[in-house]
Amino acid sequence: MSEAANILLVDDEPGMLRYIRTLLEVDEHKVQTASTGEEAVEHVRKGLQPDLVLLDLLMPGIDGLQTLEQLRHLKPGLKVVMLSCVNDTRKVVQAMRLGAIDYLTKPFQKAELDAVIGQCIGTAKAESYAGEVEELCDDVFFIAASPAMKKIRSQAALVANVDIPVLLLGESGTGKEVLARLIHKLSPRAHRTFLKVNCAAVPADLLESELFGYEAGAFTGATHAKPGKFEICNKGTILLDEIGEMPAGLQAKLLHVLQDQTFSRLGSRTMVKVDVRILAATNIDIPEALANKSLREDLYYRLNAFTMSLPPLRERKEEIPILLKHFMSRMSESYARSPLPLSPPLMEACLRHNWPGNLRELSNFIKRYLVLGDETLAASELQPRPDGGGGAHVEGRSAVAGAESGGGLKSLSRNAKDGAEAEAIARALEETNWNRKQAAVLLKISYKALLYKIRQYGIAQSRSTHRLSAGA
Repeated sequence: MSEAANILLVDDEPGMLRYIRTLLEVDEHKVQTASTGEEAVEHVRKGLQPDLVLLDLLMPGIDGLQTLEQLRHLKPGLKVVMLSCVNDTRKVVQAMRLGAIDYLTKPFQKAELDAVIGQCIGTAKAESYAGEVEELCDDVFFIAASPAMKKIRSQAALVANVDIPVLLLGESGTGKEVLARLIHKLSPRAHRTFLKVNCAAVPADLLESELFGYEAGAFTGATHAKPGKFEICNKGTILLDEIGEMPAGLQAKLLHVLQDQTFSRLGSRTMVKVDVRILAATNIDIPEALANKSLREDLYYRLNAFTMSLPPLRERKEEIPILLKHFMSRMSESYARSPLPLSPPLMEACLRHNWPGNLRELSNFIKRYLVLGDETLAASELQPRPDGGGGAHVEGRSAVAGAESGGGLKSLSRNAKDGAEAEAIARALEETNWNRKQAAVLLKISYKALLYKIRQYGIAQSRSTHRLSAGA
């Protein structure tokens, strides 16, 4: 049973109005009804303060979308759930963009209505999302303690039930893969396969066979047929990470899959039909990638049915204490060590730090603190750099980092080499304005090797560099 609330119910069908009102009043909700959008807007204009609005999508006069827009204009924080007898994807997306927080398809059962109301107005289930850890799978969790992340959580719940592509944007390390897993978990495909493909980590000439599979004899070494990720993931969800790194020719084939869910394996003329939900993630500068044609415009607009932008950790610092405690608990268990205290001075240092590497940097920080066991040393890592913190930031490049791998002279030598290598990579990235392809040429290494080393050393672009270059 949901917590009692003040609810404005808007529907032009008298029978449906009575039915839903009866369901609500069983749980002692106070219900105000309106049979038109104009009437609903007038109620709110005159001072009605509903906790929630249940709004029919298809009505004469001003329809549900227009009513939603006017209601949100009068009361920006108003929570609105759309009701409709048809599951119109285009209108659902429009409603989400206008601020609706959920969607119910009529006819619905009381349990469905109760679940939606509970999530919207603060039952124990809904409150568990506000600042608590939401487990998704092994070592994957989602936290929504800040207003920005609570909004992301609500959007994820809504878009999960609408089978459209979603484009996930955000800096490296902000949790785009976690958000993709959350969308999958909340969707009707939750019991099916979830797969992630990192388009930057797979060489361009192998990415096509990785995604679409191949037939025996398709190329040298192809001794037997192999299905690709799309076939393996049939009926499930696939995350195409670093989509901006996908070769242009392969983007065209992906566009075909988005349009009609068909493709052919390498070396085959037979078309394969699949039912896969596609999520894509990137941290590139979209307008620049479109301008220099490294990202196809038609593919972008296909992927961009709905966009979700994850804020960097520095813009949601209220979540830092929760994340620190959670990482400490998980890692102490993994390393069979007792959790270390997070003293007020250390917590304050963490809250002051800008975390250019986002959650990935914070996780590595806790790992080092747990291994080294020195709070003073841990806090010193978070002090501002003498150069003002500009340029590339390398997570955890410390002279004592060798302790993490066992200590000793060999470890010290290896870490000195790694530190010098990381510094050289950081300088090359700064000199090329974070154009990773140009940096690879400058360093005389392959592009793939550079991407690997950037991840290996946790090198992150600082906020002082505002623009990602075309090759980023």
